[in-house]
Amino acid sequence: MKTGKLRLLITALLLVSGISAFCAESVQLLAKAEESGILIYWDSLSQTGLMEKNGHQISFRAGDNIVLLDDRKLSLTDAPVVEKGAILVSQKFFDDAESFFKTESGESPYRVGAILIDPGHGGKDPGAMQTFHEGGKTLTVREKDITLSVGKMLYARLKTAYPDKQIILTRDTDKFLSLGERTDIANSVKLNDNEAILYVSVHVNASLDKKASGYEVWYLSPGYRRTVIDKSDAGDDSTLFPILNGMMEEEYTQESILIAKFIMDGLQAQIGDRTKPRGIKAEEWFVVRNANMPSVLIELGFLTNYAEAQNLSSTLYLQKASLGIYNGISDFITHFERSRGFTSSK
Repeated sequence: MKTGKLRLLITALLLVSGISAFCAESVQLLAKAEESGILIYWDSLSQTGLMEKNGHQISFRAGDNIVLLDDRKLSLTDAPVVEKGAILVSQKFFDDAESFFKTESGESPYRVGAILIDPGHGGKDPGAMQTFHEGGKTLTVREKDITLSVGKMLYARLKTAYPDKQIILTRDTDKFLSLGERTDIANSVKLNDNEAILYVSVHVNASLDKKASGYEVWYLSPGYRRTVIDKSDAGDDSTLFPILNGMMEEEYTQESILIAKFIMDGLQAQIGDRTKPRGIKAEEWFVVRNANMPSVLIELGFLTNYAEAQNLSSTLYLQKASLGIYNGISDFITHFERSRGFTSSK
């Protein structure tokens, strides 16, 4: 997060006072939003949501009467509530949102400035392995080779499509990197003002159940708490730090969920019925939880499944997988930059 943005958040926090009571006459947000052409992204696990219209976005959380406008300004309104799975808001909440969506902005746009691709394992760490016979030959497939192949394919596609962005591979050869070294690379990337970085970790699955199959995309569980900003960024008031840090954490979670959804859709479109989508899931993966940015971990399939291991040994199959991941990232970038973005990393 950039210092200027933090100052705006701090100023807004200091100005906010009082609590607005929830109006008894509530409306269902999803239905009202559809009528007004507002896009809604909702995560039931973290109870947080994002509203988007006319290039503006509003981040909100159930039970919280403070909303975040365009990732740079706080506003006080009625708190949304969730009842029987429905998101309920007051008419004031909705009117405030509609009024904000009509405003013009001359702010510099947020953009994705860097994409870091992390092929899992490598060197002395082969990851999952499978041996099978094909055409009279014995073939051994190793996770570290699959992830490197897909990582390099993805790198080439992104480098061609986005020459103005930093496209970074944590490794481009068969070398070992510790989990800490991988996230250190990500956290040390230099960005310009109003730029964000995405972290995409590529892996292959394994299971004691030899029938387990399919691909999945993981993001960091909202229940895991981490420090994503410097304490010095909160200024002299130490009480602001947990508030600002929590807001950025929630923002990264929302963005990670969106990236995961876009990549899952991209994989599904390319891989088709060759194997099954297992969905997006939340977990406290080390490589994801220590990256201070929107992050996802992709499991391309199960090497412990004999048929899937054959798929993962095919260059054509890996090309389809890399194209699916690329399309997902590209769709997220388009969404992110069209809405002027909703993150900014240090």
